[in-house]
Amino acid sequence: QVRLVESGGGLVQAGGSLRLSCAASGLAFSSYAMAWFRQPPGKEREFVVAISASGGSTDYADSVKGRFAISRDNAKNTVYLQMNTLNAEDTAVYSCAADPRLGALTRLHTGYEYWGQGTQVTVSS
Repeated sequence: QVRLVESGGGLVQAGGSLRLSCAASGLAFSSYAMAWFRQPPGKEREFVVAISASGGSTDYADSVKGRFAISRDNAKNTVYLQMNTLNAEDTAVYSCAADPRLGALTRLHTGYEYWGQGTQVTVSS
């Protein structure tokens, strides 16, 4: 059974930082591209960032470029999202997702086969 479990969310003041983790089990983690999506309150889910299976390629949404950093540790079956200089617009439920396909990274949620339950990030202004 595949499981993706996010952790690290919480309440932070504007300008602060958080580090999210997504621990994967039940899949060949090193063969999957991984991504973070978020869903702000009352809005559609949106792409945040993706990383290739090897970690050699990344793709960031413009809204987070320069502030967020994705990384992965294939030995620990974990992907991370370091979030800096947070602002109120970053408030959302953050979910990780796994894509088994080879090739280019995708920003489409339909390209991801497995999803975590999400972790809430709230930024107070």
